[in-house]
Amino acid sequence: QVRLVESGGGLVQAGGSLRLSCAASGRIFSFNAIGWYRQAPWEQRELVALITSGDSTDYADSVKGRFTISRDNAKNTVYLQMNGLKPEDTAVYYCWSRSSPYEYWGQGTQVTVSS
Repeated sequence: QVRLVESGGGLVQAGGSLRLSCAASGRIFSFNAIGWYRQAPWEQRELVALITSGDSTDYADSVKGRFTISRDNAKNTVYLQMNGLKPEDTAVYYCWSRSSPYEYWGQGTQVTVSS
């Protein structure tokens, strides 16, 4: 059973930075992909950043140039470095992984950006 546990959320001033962590019980190098989604109140859940087993990455247009996804295989952890945070980044952030044919979700961590 793969489990994903997020941490690093909190309250930050606009323009500030946070680093989210996702610790996985499975071996992340064996996953097809792992990434971050977010969901703001009354909004659809959206993909923020994705990294594949081959280290290719993809980002939502709204976060390109500000967010960076990375992984540490030795620690079995994926990170989302968030710089230049904006109030519209406020959401619950969820770690997600795919290890075919299955998908896994973390419990979510709240990020709040004040103006």
